[in-house]
Amino acid sequence: MKKALITLLIISIIIVASPITTTGAASTGPDYQVIPDEAIRLRILANSNGEDDQELKREVRDKVNAEITTWVEKLTSIETARQLIERRIGEVENIVAETLENANVNQAYHVEYDQQVDFPTKLYGNYIYPAGTYEAILITLGAGKGDNWWCVLFPPLCFLDFANGTTTASAAEADQDTTAQPASQEVEVDFFLVKVWNSLKNLFS
Repeated sequence: MKKALITLLIISIIIVASPITTTGAASTGPDYQVIPDEAIRLRILANSNGEDDQELKREVRDKVNAEITTWVEKLTSIETARQLIERRIGEVENIVAETLENANVNQAYHVEYDQQVDFPTKLYGNYIYPAGTYEAILITLGAGKGDNWWCVLFPPLCFLDFANGTTTASAAEADQDTTAQPASQEVEVDFFLVKVWNSLKNLFS
């Protein structure tokens, strides 16, 4: 009887402690934010992961987003959006140049609009967006070796609530492992296992 009870308790512990991953699950949830096949994205690569370079990336992000949102917010055709962006891509370059100048940063930059821009897998809160090549404006600051940030320019999805009350801008500041569990959760599980194991030893000793 004791052996059966111990076995049952161990199975219960394993079930409770088993890690729950979000890979694949978020994409089928009812609140999953679907990005249309015909969409135009914005990707910005920071020079490095240094604090100053990341702050500069955020400044460029905010100013470029604010400008392009006014261009496309009333558009309904992706072809019209493409033509507009192609025609005004020089204005995006000017925004980047002015942002660097105002920050007193002497750093190279490159702005391009391309149909084949590589994107990594991204996790925004509970929503997973797969890696692939997508139509996008790509802004590279300096060496482009730092963490990236991206959103969808058309249709304008940059500031939808992707992550429990936060914008994609704040949710995407660091790339996340889509299968990793938070450290606090791991600690709680470990502590739970220790407590249960000690209780079992006291009960059957």
